Amino acid sequence: MLLVYTHKITNRLSYTAKQIFDGILGIETSFTTKVEDFIKHKGPKITYSKQPLQNEFFIRSNDLLFEQGINDFSISVEHWDGIPCFFACDEKSSIPYDVLSASFFLLSRYEEYLPHVKDSFGRFPAKESLAHQNGFLELPVVDLWAYKLFRKLKERFPDMERKKRKYRFSSIVNVTTSHAYAYRGISRSLGGFLLDLGNFRLRRVAERTAVLLGLSKDPYDNFETLVGIHKGFPIRTMFFFQFAEYSAHDKNISTNNNKFRYLIKSMADYSKVSLSTSYLSSTNTEVLEEEKRRLGDLIHRPITYSRLRYNRVNVPITYRNLVDVEFTDDFSMGYTHEIGFRAGTCTPFYFYDIPLETKQPLKVHPFAGFDYAFMKYKKANEVFAKMDTVFRSVKEVNGELVVVFSNELLGSPHKINWMELYKALLKRYYV
Repeated sequence: MLLVYTHKITNRLSYTAKQIFDGILGIETSFTTKVEDFIKHKGPKITYSKQPLQNEFFIRSNDLLFEQGINDFSISVEHWDGIPCFFACDEKSSIPYDVLSASFFLLSRYEEYLPHVKDSFGRFPAKESLAHQNGFLELPVVDLWAYKLFRKLKERFPDMERKKRKYRFSSIVNVTTSHAYAYRGISRSLGGFLLDLGNFRLRRVAERTAVLLGLSKDPYDNFETLVGIHKGFPIRTMFFFQFAEYSAHDKNISTNNNKFRYLIKSMADYSKVSLSTSYLSSTNTEVLEEEKRRLGDLIHRPITYSRLRYNRVNVPITYRNLVDVEFTDDFSMGYTHEIGFRAGTCTPFYFYDIPLETKQPLKVHPFAGFDYAFMKYKKANEVFAKMDTVFRSVKEVNGELVVVFSNELLGSPHKINWMELYKALLKRYYV
């Protein structure tokens, strides 16, 4: 057991240290404010404070983990043996950076509480992030810092052991539009037909006609193909279905359509199925609770996982709402149009609510790649050139690589064959 001595045990400190040592490194940790207990401890130990007690392993603390609320301050990003890092320590410190405070800054999404301009969907833009501005968005720096810290501790305490974890790959299929043309009813089909015709989208007119006449399969209906692909790889797969009323932002099939309901039930027989929440439910817990209840009733299983429409995470309100409705896990922590780690980590973590200064009972599973982020590339090898960098860093720390694809994009025409890219990606990164 690792003992941490500090002058004050705060919620921020215990949250961060538990995530770094227990969550990432697999090291049991405890805390003390008593010097005599620290001196008596025979196992590995560190001091996290402003000054060392003697000649022990010492990390000079930044003030961040002992503050409350939000304070605007400047951050200077430097490098620790090639890894970007911040909150530099003085020469007395056993490591050159306070990685606990730096990790808390990223994991809590501290910067998202600071003044910023949201995008058109009300989201925190990637370009506003410290990681994007300093070129480390594609690195799980929190995990990399943790491993560097462990190596330094191992030098001081050669007998120190930890529980090793294994690399994991997870694929999420997000279904907010299960079918492009089928199952939409007469009025919506006619309206879509006239709209396409009026805008001279003749390919869509022909495609819609062929689907409605039963001459071809709906392009978004690729679920059997996906099931077949997934059977070839020992990976975790999940399908998140939107199960919401029709609105300006939510235009999936009616929840009363029997064929749509059968599709969801059949997918639940094969894979984990949970809720892709609607745009309206992100600000309305009654709607969120109703969507959760109705989907659970359909598949006869509790719905505890969520994915937010457009990855629309607004801290802390969004996550408080999920907790209120009794979701346990969320898979929305990432950027729609950028590859990388929004919270700086490839390890699931519990969300810390800064205004309440408490850890929320909601586990956040960060994703590294969203299919819409791949659309800027013209060739598959350009996608892999980016994702290979991400994969290597995640594999180095035995983390979890999570990618999100939508059945909609997998069924859409593009310069890249999306389905072939998806299969190649699974084959490349599942090991």
